Amino acid sequence: MQTVITSKFQTTIPKNIREKLKLTINDALAWRVEGGEIILEPVRKGFLLRKNSIRTGTGDIEADIARAKQLRAARQEK
Repeated sequence: MQTVITSKFQTTIPKNIREKLKLTINDALAWRVEGGEIILEPVRKGFLLRKNSIRTGTGDIEADIARAKQLRAARQEK
């Protein structure tokens, strides 16, 4: 697969590569040269490795508020 370098030294990452690596706008890429070849890798931030690992749901806001009040009261008693 080939891309062209523009007059501003920019190039396009082919769509199938972007999709396979799940690249999006503002993602960072690390460039390096090894043995005359260019190695290009996405830079993954630590917290992004946990993306979608926490399940969320509708929850019970009344119970959450009551629990928060209990915790606050327990801290103030100490």
